[in-house]
Amino acid sequence: MQDLKSKAAIVTGSATGVGAATAKLLAAQGCNVVVNYTKSKAEAEETMEACRAEGVKSIAVQANVAEDDDCRKLVDACIGEFGRLDHLVNNAGTTKFVAHSDLDGLDADDFRWIYSVNVVGPYQMIKHAAPHMRKNGGSVTNVSSIAGVTGLGSCVAYAASKGALNTMTLSLARALGPEIRVNAICPGMIQGKWLREGMGEDRYDGFLQHQLKTNPLQKVSTPEDNARAILMFIQGSDLITGETLLVDGGYHLGFAPTVAR
Repeated sequence: MQDLKSKAAIVTGSATGVGAATAKLLAAQGCNVVVNYTKSKAEAEETMEACRAEGVKSIAVQANVAEDDDCRKLVDACIGEFGRLDHLVNNAGTTKFVAHSDLDGLDADDFRWIYSVNVVGPYQMIKHAAPHMRKNGGSVTNVSSIAGVTGLGSCVAYAASKGALNTMTLSLARALGPEIRVNAICPGMIQGKWLREGMGEDRYDGFLQHQLKTNPLQKVSTPEDNARAILMFIQGSDLITGETLLVDGGYHLGFAPTVAR
């Protein structure tokens, strides 16, 4: 297991949810953390303070990863504050909740916006981070989605963007080796505020119960579950790159059969 003490990480979209859980977990391992947010300043500062409570340095930086200058600002802030950058977690993402059969529910602007955050954003972050990360070696972990594997998700554009992020993970794992490892996690349903608000209370609760009954593991992930998967890529074997890890309770396998126990 790699020692993360005194190393530095940027976690995009880390005011709440998976990003916040990841920032806190990295801090607990002794890693200094840049907490990133676009609008949720109060939540980002809470996450930053939780990281500092672990005895590490942490700053909160407002930046929109869809903007190249903001991505550069995030990296510059990390180098300016900590003097190094070792790990990048591309967690920031967006979507629009539209039934896949509703072809009029998405337009070109929707696709452009979703891709600008979910695909172009991670690319821009990696572009600016890579020169610094090459100095000491490091890792990139992209937070993708099971939607990028199954084609199911909040909307067609979201699923397509996550499929593109998975492919980009492979491309950049080849391009950035041997100094930098690039991997991705693909969560299934994640319990929490973001999905509940997007789906609506009734639909969220129904989908949660369905997953708990039909997933082979009869579990639905939390932000903390996904943070641990991210930490595994960061802190685990230095021989793992170009991998996409499905964190979905077995959802991709289909419904669990009813068997006698």
